[in-house]
Amino acid sequence: MEKLKFEFVVKTGEDPKTNVICITSIMDADKNRFLIPVKLQPVKLHTELIKTQTFQKVKATLQKRHEERQVWISLTPELRDTYADEDGNMQFNGYLLEESTSKIQQVSTNEMSTETLTKILESFAESNKESKQSSLKKLSEKFVIEKFTKKTSSVTQWMDIFEAECNRLGIKDSIEKIQVFRLFLEDSCQDWYNSMLIKYTINSEWDNWKIKFCKTYEDKGWSPIRYAFLFKYRQGTLLEYALKKERLLLEVNKSLDTRTLIDLIVIGLPNFIADEIDRNALKDTEDLFSSIRGLEHLRDKKIVGKKVVEWENKTKEKNLNSLHDKRPCRICEKEKRGTRYHSESVCWFKNKVDDHSKKELIRSVNNSELEMSLNEIDPKN
Repeated sequence: MEKLKFEFVVKTGEDPKTNVICITSIMDADKNRFLIPVKLQPVKLHTELIKTQTFQKVKATLQKRHEERQVWISLTPELRDTYADEDGNMQFNGYLLEESTSKIQQVSTNEMSTETLTKILESFAESNKESKQSSLKKLSEKFVIEKFTKKTSSVTQWMDIFEAECNRLGIKDSIEKIQVFRLFLEDSCQDWYNSMLIKYTINSEWDNWKIKFCKTYEDKGWSPIRYAFLFKYRQGTLLEYALKKERLLLEVNKSLDTRTLIDLIVIGLPNFIADEIDRNALKDTEDLFSSIRGLEHLRDKKIVGKKVVEWENKTKEKNLNSLHDKRPCRICEKEKRGTRYHSESVCWFKNKVDDHSKKELIRSVNNSELEMSLNEIDPKN
């Protein structure tokens, strides 16, 4: 035994504010490691060891708590007697040191049965599968795409964007695409997905899923087209309307040229706002959005002006009613009821005058009919 390898660790002393260098283990030339009990670890108990020049280097090196070093120290006769007995057993102060079991565990692992190794590998594969699914879910959070619902305008355009995002994030395997695909489906689309799993399983080709999905949700009607092209400004800011109109148009036809796209957005604006936009100055939709933002004050002015007109009309009507109230009632004057100030529509004597007029009319009509009947009678009779 020419030399031993000592492990030095800086630990907390009896006083929490002090540090103590301790020896936690000793290793021989055959790499057998022996543990030193806690009560024998403080280096002050190893009087022969602290006399060596190597320890002085260790002491100068270890300055902070929890630092550690493993160093070889050549054995002097005094050190040999301190750490080994006459039979070669590792000891310290008459205490036989415990050998570490790491080597025993390594041997037992080598002798492990095939069945045990198979179970370990299966467990590892299962955990790896769960880890992969978890990583796919985290990866899906980086997708720049909205979930597909029954309200999505164009399934073909949505599928193109989904596949482009898969390629961007390195998802090229069919099974992985099918797994991620489920995370972007909502409403009844989830039922479609579960049916596909039953019929074709997850170990099928992605192209087959893609074709059947597009065929199922392809919209052959005109409703999305009509809604996108006829969408007009109703309320909110002008920019919000323009951005939504652009999205609707691109969802139904992403190949629209810029000029047509700008024209369709502008014709949905109120005329008094659209007339303020210079058509020749618009090169792309961003120029249009910038112009629209500068016209928000017109929208507010129009709304405020409308409210002012309504308020003026109400005030004018109220003033007219008050003027009527200040003129004497002509019905009361005609009936010689005195001078009274109230509206003729609510005059109490109005009904009496109307009834009197009706009776005079009936009497006149009856007299005329009687006269005509008498003229028709032969006077000889």
